[in-house]
Amino acid sequence: MKQREVTDNQNTTWTCVQAYAAVNSEAAEKATVISENAAGEVPVVCTPRGGAQTVRLQLPKSWLAEYSDEQLVQEIIQQA
Repeated sequence: MKQREVTDNQNTTWTCVQAYAAVNSEAAEKATVISENAAGEVPVVCTPRGGAQTVRLQLPKSWLAEYSDEQLVQEIIQQA
């Protein structure tokens, strides 16, 4: 499973992973395709270490490789 860890300005470390990416099966692949919206965005779940609450984002499919840590933190802050 590919994931990213980022730390915000409150020193909360977030682990972000694309929904359904952890499951390795044909059903998971279909779920991933179905979950992509018309804008080409996929659901990404960011889970914090500590007291903050999990955040669900809609990001471009390329978020893992193309988003900087700062961009990812900004998305999290906007949804938190």
